[in-house]
Amino acid sequence: MSIFGSVTTAVSGLNAQSKAFSNLSNNIANSQTVGYKATSTSFQDYVTGEQDFSSAIGGNDTVQANTDQHNDMQGTVSASTNSLALAISGNGFFNVQEVSGNANSATPGFDTQQYYTRNGDFSQNAQGYLVNTSGAFLDGYQVDAQGQMSTRLAPIQIRDVAFRPTQSTTMTLSGAIGALGKTGQTNTSQATAYDGNGHAQPVTLNWTQNATDAQTGAQQWTVSNAANPADATTVRFDSSGKLLAVGDTTGSGETGSFSFKGSPQDMTVDLGTIGGDAGVTLAGVGGNVQNGLPMTTDSVTSGNYQGLAMRSDGSIMATFDNGQSQLVGKIPLATFANVNGLSPQDGQNYVATAASGAATQNAVGVGGAGALDTGSVEGSTTDLTNDLSQLIVAQQAYGANTKVVTTADQLMQTTIAMIQ
Repeated sequence: MSIFGSVTTAVSGLNAQSKAFSNLSNNIANSQTVGYKATSTSFQDYVTGEQDFSSAIGGNDTVQANTDQHNDMQGTVSASTNSLALAISGNGFFNVQEVSGNANSATPGFDTQQYYTRNGDFSQNAQGYLVNTSGAFLDGYQVDAQGQMSTRLAPIQIRDVAFRPTQSTTMTLSGAIGALGKTGQTNTSQATAYDGNGHAQPVTLNWTQNATDAQTGAQQWTVSNAANPADATTVRFDSSGKLLAVGDTTGSGETGSFSFKGSPQDMTVDLGTIGGDAGVTLAGVGGNVQNGLPMTTDSVTSGNYQGLAMRSDGSIMATFDNGQSQLVGKIPLATFANVNGLSPQDGQNYVATAASGAATQNAVGVGGAGALDTGSVEGSTTDLTNDLSQLIVAQQAYGANTKVVTTADQLMQTTIAMIQ
């Protein structure tokens, strides 16, 4: 190798160690950055020109430095005072977008580029969007006012949420459906029931008196679903007008119930306690009977919005002052065939490349996606002890390469002096 070749090789060494120094400095600077993935530097020999040609003229080798991504490394998950913070344990990235224009606008525009991050330190901004500490907007599937979840991945915006009535599971009936001392009686009982999306639907039960015991005055009735008469059961009352039996339920103190089958969903109709005074009864002779006796349901129908809560399955829940919480959004996790092929961007963001492969959207804990820890953040993967040690090594290697340059310079100066 010639003197000039030695200089070229040493300069490549200076450049390589400079790159290593830059990577180490970046790691150390981001040792406290949420979701930061530390990089390392690998070196490789680079032969300039054909081997025979290089040998003939005293050619030189050089060194190249490559930055290696370690996006598959797990950072330490620690508790956060931010209740909206999320940390991924395992594989996956949050889907995020960046604004184009004014981020504080009531209707901000978003960059068409899809970004991915492990920085899950989210909070709500003034417009109701979930934004992390790097200013990236969290993407997910949002639930509309009708309770339907979107299939389009978009920035999640949650503001004053209207409470959707909870799904009805039980209807309760109390009051006189008929009277003692009469025959051929009919009546109805009605309720407003709600489905799983909070949609209201009227429900009607038909009541028909079938028989009366002439000696005791006990009566037998049939209650049926007005929309499906085959869905019916027998109800018997004793001579005092109290429930004696509902279907096969005859034991004193047991709850007499009718299994309603139909729309908006199957429900239980609580008719009261066998032998008790509450529930469905018969009025005494000459007593008042209410036509269209109303039923109540176990649905909660009102509540005031209080805030958001995150769940470990990726659900975003709106909380209300009635103690209820309702789904308003869902967060998927993006996974890649080769996470170390992602291209790093500002703010702990990454974009997909040909090397990483396209993103696959998975539910939390499904398809290789990791788990979510709520109220937590994932720390930087920087190893300060190791990086500081490597920094000293890089410094020594850099100094050694400068020594080669100065020595080559001295040799050239000596050669020039010989000519003179």
